[in-house]
Order: sequence, then C-alpha cells, then structure tokens
Amino acid sequence: MRSLGKRPEGARLERIKASPRWVGDRFRNVQPIAPGLRDPNATMPTLSDFLCGGERRVPRGPLPSQDPLESWRSTPSSGLRATWLGHSTVLIEIDGLRVLTDPVWGPRASPSSLAGPKRFQPVPVALRALPPLDLVIVSHDHYDHLDYPTIRELAKRNIPFVTSLGVGAHLEAWGVNPELICELDWWESHSPAPGLTVTAAPSQHFSGRGLKDRNATLWSSFVLRSERHAVFFSGDTGLTGEYQDIRDRLGPFDLVMLEIGAYHPAWGDIHLGPHNALKALALLGGASFLPVHWGTFSLAMHAWDQPAEDLLSAGDKAGVQLIMPRLGEAVEPAHAQRPEPWWRTVDTIAPAREPGSPAPGTATEPDASAGLPKAMSWPID
Repeated sequence: MRSLGKRPEGARLERIKASPRWVGDRFRNVQPIAPGLRDPNATMPTLSDFLCGGERRVPRGPLPSQDPLESWRSTPSSGLRATWLGHSTVLIEIDGLRVLTDPVWGPRASPSSLAGPKRFQPVPVALRALPPLDLVIVSHDHYDHLDYPTIRELAKRNIPFVTSLGVGAHLEAWGVNPELICELDWWESHSPAPGLTVTAAPSQHFSGRGLKDRNATLWSSFVLRSERHAVFFSGDTGLTGEYQDIRDRLGPFDLVMLEIGAYHPAWGDIHLGPHNALKALALLGGASFLPVHWGTFSLAMHAWDQPAEDLLSAGDKAGVQLIMPRLGEAVEPAHAQRPEPWWRTVDTIAPAREPGSPAPGTATEPDASAGLPKAMSWPID
C-alpha cells in the first residue's frame, strides 16, 4: 500500500542514526514527562470507544467557511497573514512568500480511502486552486499531517519541502523531487528562499504510519523567520519545558500556532489540549495565538467544539490575543479582532439527522468494533 510510505534507508538512515534524538533503534523524546501531564487515573480509550463512543464528536452540519481566493489576491498590509484551512493546514503569507503547513486535503486520516477517521469538514478551497507556493512544511508523518493524495498532487508543482528527519523518504516515494526536500534535525535551519529561514525545533510527540515503524522518523515544531516577522508552528506536541528554550533561541514571535484538539487525560505528554496550549504560549513568550488541530477530524473522545470553547474561556481569563477565524478567513495578526464564537451556530441551526443515521466521520456499521483489540497502545495522531 503506497500510502504507508517508505522507511528511511542508505545515507538518509545514516544521518538519522547520527541524531542526538536517535537512541538504539528509534527516535525518542528527550525531555522528561512533567508531573501531572498524564492523569494516572485516566484509562486509555479502547478501540471500541474510539469507533463508537463519545458524544457530539462531529458537528450536525457544515462549519461556516469562506473562499480565501479573493483575499489572497491582495497583499497583506502588515506583511503577515494566516489562513486556517482546517486541522493543522494553514497558508502563511510572510513578507511576500507563501508557506503551507501540514497540507491535508484527503478524505480520511488513514492509509485507506475506505476506512479510518473521515473528514467531517471540507477544505474551503480546492488544492489545485491554491496560488503559487514558496514552501511546504510537514511536521511529522502521522496521517492527519502527511496525506498521500495531497503530496502526490503537490509533487507536480515542484515546490520545496522542509520536514523532519526521515520524513523525506515518504515524500520521495510519492514523487517529490529529492532535490526539493530538506530534512532537519532540531535546531537546524534552512533558507528555502531569499529572506526566509526555517528552523526545526523540539516537540513532545511520536511518529509512525504502520505497525512496525514506530518513531522511525522525527517529529518537530517549526519556526519561520523573515526580516520583519517570526511565526511558530507546533505540529503535534505535548507540553514540554523545551518551549522555554525555543523562546530564548528563536523568539520573539508575531504569531504562534499551537494544537488544541484531539486530546485526552491519558495523552497529556503528546497532545496539548487548550489549557496546556496556553501554558505553552506563555513559555514561548506570548504572541497572537491561532489554534490548530481541530474542526476537521474526530480523533479523540471529546465533543468536536470543546477545544474551541475551552480555549476561548481560558484565553479570555488569561488576557491572550486569540485569533479564531472561520475556515478560509485570512487574518493579519497585527489587525486581529476579538474572536467571535462562530462555531456555536453549527449545531443550533443544522437540521437534525434521521434516527439511526450515522454522523459523518463515525463508524457506519453497528458491529464495526467486533473483534478489535480492547485497547490502543497510542492515539492514532
């Protein structure tokens, strides 16, 4: 199955083994897990729970969105603009350059087009309609961040890619020109275009696309810096004291994009959730905060809009400058307004589903979990 990707080998594997993050036969998180990040009383959800459990895990109707193409035809007056396109996919315009993060246009966060977490919200713009791009960033190789059909399409454009160590093996196998792939270890930098530097930085997560490639590739956060602006993108991560180091070495930032969705009390070391995202923001020195990793796939047990609600409430109390745009809404951090809770209209105005009708993104067969393992050894993202 080509969507599984390819394991690193040859010179790529030798470079991986030279990384300080490579221990024995795999990459490992360096920072010790802080006390309290994992709730000792929380049990790992079973696969049956994941397929059939939880309430309001998907919205009753489509989320509000807008076509960003008209906005993209004009230049941002401040020089920095971000357009959230769903989950962790953001088009960043930074001083004349366009950078796309973790592009996912596929229908499922899965190696299969027939099974696995299904997208409940479409991307507000067609992949082929995107304007010319100067760079694509891929933080790590999980399916909701590295999407086979999307990469296959982007490979036709001859766009430079910057990613974490080892992930280039997948990109190359899917048609990306190897000369356009730059793989970085933490704290390494690359300049894909004049006036722009990209630096890989620590995160607390894991990797893998199959049963036998756990942590075979690295996971990273990334910092974009131009002459006038700096942007932080978390990828996937739990809370780590290394964010203090990132602030000291790569800050300050004009825009911080942190994950807030797909969290669970048992996953606190590998996913932030809204409250730990605010702690991470403080460690990074603060900035305008655009939350990502929500509103597209159901990858945990919480309600689909709980990350946004919890962040809005806690962010207000903390005095944080939140940027929570509708999908496709291009926003300049320098001109951001107080967020409007647009997501609250979705379940109130959407028509009710017929009794017994499955919500999008959930299992459709009543016996979908029959014979499946009792527990998952880790979350799928």
